[in-house]
Parts: sequence; structure tokens; C-alpha cells
Amino acid sequence: MDFTKAIGADNREVERRERDGRPTHLVRVDRIYPTTQVDLWSAVTEKQRIKRWFGEVSGDFRRGGRFSIEGNAEGEIKVCDPPHTLALTWVFGGKTSWVTVTMESVEEGTLLTLEHELPTDKESEAHWEKYGPGATGVGWEMAMLGLDGHLQSDGRSVIEAGQVWVEGEAGKDRLRSWAQAWGEAHVEDGTPKQVAMETAERTAKFYTGEG
Repeated sequence: MDFTKAIGADNREVERRERDGRPTHLVRVDRIYPTTQVDLWSAVTEKQRIKRWFGEVSGDFRRGGRFSIEGNAEGEIKVCDPPHTLALTWVFGGKTSWVTVTMESVEEGTLLTLEHELPTDKESEAHWEKYGPGATGVGWEMAMLGLDGHLQSDGRSVIEAGQVWVEGEAGKDRLRSWAQAWGEAHVEDGTPKQVAMETAERTAKFYTGEG
């Protein structure tokens, strides 16, 4: 894959939601991939393909099944409606959040929309106040980049090549631009601009290793 053309998400949105009577933060990204809905669903749910662009995963991708991603998150599949909707709990660092992925056929290919809903307990809110939506958003954009690379590849893993690119100056510049874009989305959600852009700057430094 030509990583210089990495665009991350097509759209970024931040919302305030409520789950079980408690407020939550919602981070939403979407991206159109030039492939069929069935192929994209396969790339996102089949373990042999996931490990080529995201990481080693174990478990059972069916409703009620559990999954574990090596060195990352684990959780339970809440909805599995191929090739349309995958919803799951995302347990990372002892905190539970919720991820929903939907796919829709469009003229250019398949529109993938990912929503990550975050809790607002004291520890989670402190993290949000420091990094804003970019901590979650940039992480998912890196995953979307890997998925894009996988769909363009000859079947070999793109993880190592993507990591090398991210650690180079071109990759770091792209990470900074993504963090900046999440700061702007944070402003659109009603956060004061200075606050939002300060969180975006901290996010950029975290991902580039400069903070």
C-alpha cells in the first residue's frame, strides 16, 4: 500500500449520549472502501484476515460469543448480523465501552461506520478531559488505515509496514493532522476551541511519542 495516500476517516463526529441512565461520549468515524459489503464484512470478522491488518484475535464471532485481541481488548459480541451490523463490548484497561460497526452498500463500494461509546466514570472522564475524542478517534483511524492496506494487499500482513510508516516523519505528520481534525470535531460538539485544541495537541504528542 502507498501509505502517503492514507486519508484515515472520511468523516469524524463527536456526540453526547446516554446509556443505562448515565451520560456517555460517542466517537463516530466512517469511510468508504472500494469493495463489496460481503468482502468487507469478511475482512472485519474473519480471524485469519483480522490478524493481517489489526492483530491476533481469538474467540467466536457470533451473538453471545466472546473475543480477545492479543495485547488489546476483549469483550462480548452483542449483535452479529452479517453483512450489516456488528456490536460488541470493548473491555480495555479494566474499563468497558461499546463499539458498533455497520456496513452499507453505496455506489463507490461499501460505507463502514464505526461508533465507539465511552463511559463517564471519574477515571474515564479524566482521560477524556486530557485527550478528548482524539485518543479514541486516532486509534480507530490507524485501524482503518490497516484495513485499507489489507484490502489493497496480496494477502500478506500489512501491520509491520504500517508501523514503520507511522513511526516515520510522514506518518507522524498524518497522526498530527488526524488529531487536529478530532479537535475540530470536538469544537463542533460544543467544546470551547482552546480546550478542544489543547486536548488534540496532547493526543498528537501521545501518538507520535513526543509527549
